[in-house]
Amino acid sequence: MIRTFMMVAASVAILAEAATAQDVTSGEKVFRQCATCHAVGPSPQAKAGPELNGLDGRHSGSVTNYNYSPANKNSAVVWNEATFKHYIANPPAMIPGTKMAYVGLRNQQQINDLWAYLKQFTADGTIKN
Repeated sequence: MIRTFMMVAASVAILAEAATAQDVTSGEKVFRQCATCHAVGPSPQAKAGPELNGLDGRHSGSVTNYNYSPANKNSAVVWNEATFKHYIANPPAMIPGTKMAYVGLRNQQQINDLWAYLKQFTADGTIKN
C-alpha cells in the first residue's frame, strides 16, 4: 500500500512539473501576440514598444532610442523571471502610468512559455547557447 502511494505521489509530482515547464516553441507562438509592438532577434525593427532583446537582467525604461513613459523610466524594476511574470499578467497594476496598453496575459502556462522564449535572447539578439 505504501509503495502504491509513493508511486502515485511521484506521478503527480512529475505531471505537475510538466504542466509548469517552460516551452520555448510554445513561447514563440505566444510572442506572436506581442510582435505587433515588440521585436526580438538580430536587427529588431522599431515598433510601438521597445525591443525585448536582453530582457533578463535589464532595467525597465533603458532601451536607447525608445521613448518610455516616466513611470517606466523611473521604476526600480529590473526584469527577471519573477518581475516579468508579474508584469505581463497586468502591466498597469505593476507600473501605473506605463504606456503599454496590453491588458495582460492570464494563462500561467503561456506566461511561462513566453518567458522561456524571451530569456533566450541576448542584448544583441543572438540566442544563448
